[in-house]
Amino acid sequence: MPPARRFADATLVIASHNRGKVREIADLLRPCGIEAMPAGALGLAEPEETGASFVDNAELKARAAARAAGRPALADDSGLAVDALDGAPGIHSARWAGPNGDFAAAMRRVEREIGGGADRRAHFVCALALCWPDGHCETFVGRVDGTLVWPPRGKKGFGYDPVFLPDGGSETFGEMAPGAKHAVSHRADAFRRLTAACFGRPVSGDRA
Repeated sequence: MPPARRFADATLVIASHNRGKVREIADLLRPCGIEAMPAGALGLAEPEETGASFVDNAELKARAAARAAGRPALADDSGLAVDALDGAPGIHSARWAGPNGDFAAAMRRVEREIGGGADRRAHFVCALALCWPDGHCETFVGRVDGTLVWPPRGKKGFGYDPVFLPDGGSETFGEMAPGAKHAVSHRADAFRRLTAACFGRPVSGDRA
């Protein structure tokens, strides 16, 4: 596999209108000395997520933002995969929250569809795509395994965080301080791979 293309700019367009994601990505970029520029601040539209995988959707969003902005863009596509639901909601995680982003309703749906089953294993997946205006993309995938808990716990984080207890932890992602979550999350895992390959920081693992 050829070496990854290095990112050399001081500012990176973040191809997301999700404020929680943008905030976490900005926090993760800060140690690299890179400023996050949200797509919303540039007036960029969000393309329809028509991909069949997290990687497909991340690349689709990053390519569109890079072309529109004329500068490198980073997109995240992530979601919750529940073992007892054969990986659902998966790439449809945001859609389960509906057009108004009602993740309380989405978490209730997960609980309802699992029913009384004993298997509450789940994992979060994050695909990050860093794309340039010429169409070149570098893509990285992170994952964190855990168990679902009810009722939801904590008001930090966003999305399904309040029902996800990572393996080995005593707090849900909704209860964790941002720094603690950044140390173990799926997004942090993908970022470690990205920064090692494109920003020159060491990490184990391979590109997607």
